[in-house]
Amino acid sequence: MKTFGQKLTIAFLKALSYLPFLVLYLLSDIFYVLVFYVIGYRKKVVFQNLKNAFPEKSEKEINEISRKYYRHFCDITVETLKMHRLPIEQMRKHVAFKNPEVLNRYFHENKGIIVLCAHYNNWEWNSSVQSILDHSLLMVYSPMKSNPYMEKYMVGMREQYGAKGTPMNLAPRAGLSINSGPDYNLLWLAADQTPPSGAQYWTTFLNQETPFFSGPQKIASKTDSPVFYHHIHKVKRGQYLVEFIEINSNPKNDGKHGVLLDYVDIIEQVIKGQPEYWLWSHRRWKHKRKDDQELIPRNKYPKFEKQVDRMLKELREVKSI
Repeated sequence: MKTFGQKLTIAFLKALSYLPFLVLYLLSDIFYVLVFYVIGYRKKVVFQNLKNAFPEKSEKEINEISRKYYRHFCDITVETLKMHRLPIEQMRKHVAFKNPEVLNRYFHENKGIIVLCAHYNNWEWNSSVQSILDHSLLMVYSPMKSNPYMEKYMVGMREQYGAKGTPMNLAPRAGLSINSGPDYNLLWLAADQTPPSGAQYWTTFLNQETPFFSGPQKIASKTDSPVFYHHIHKVKRGQYLVEFIEINSNPKNDGKHGVLLDYVDIIEQVIKGQPEYWLWSHRRWKHKRKDDQELIPRNKYPKFEKQVDRMLKELREVKSI
């Protein structure tokens, strides 16, 4: 019965993908009312996360951010459903890439690269980046052990534009081979998710002690591959503009934690700029640091502060892609 229910759910989701965006966004509006006002999906988690991250904000400000977050969350839910019936020609009307040349130049220098993203705006549509890449795109994902049918459905959507999905347990091996030609690989990770409780990379993030996966730092240091941040800006409903920021061109020479700390600095600045677009319903802070887990101090002066400020200002001025 469980298997039948999973297959039926996927069939229903595929059927919804045939609906036009106009209808899907109407469903999103209805979904928002149900999720926020009736069901209250993870409202305690969202409100607590926001209060901890922004202790300086009033109750009214927290409420406003949470409402905006749930509206956006419902939008990206239906946008992800639509992805099943969204060929690359149509996807280009919804996602544009501002500066892909900063990635592609490394392909012609016979180098693979690492691109770090966050669960910010519509990260599921990121797989369309393969259409403008010279590299082969490897997207790291967390396997759904309890629902293999849903995993197959999601991975299939992500791979339809030419990218390849790599389960998290195989990511280290895939990462160490990104400089192997002739294709050279771009390893893409949404690196802000929660690692296991035994994680050794802890630092402060959004006013709280927070663990991070060690993989991005270790792979970058061992391969000395250039590292970028993949920023997704929401221009308007259903349209996103992507810009890439180079975090480090020689991570082997940037210390033990350089890549991690620069990434945390950037995503914190981005989230503070428009907090409603990050995944607040995720139980990001469910683990507490133990005495034997080092707390890595943050950079006193973020290296990319001016660059992030410039990027966010310029992208907000864009009205359509």
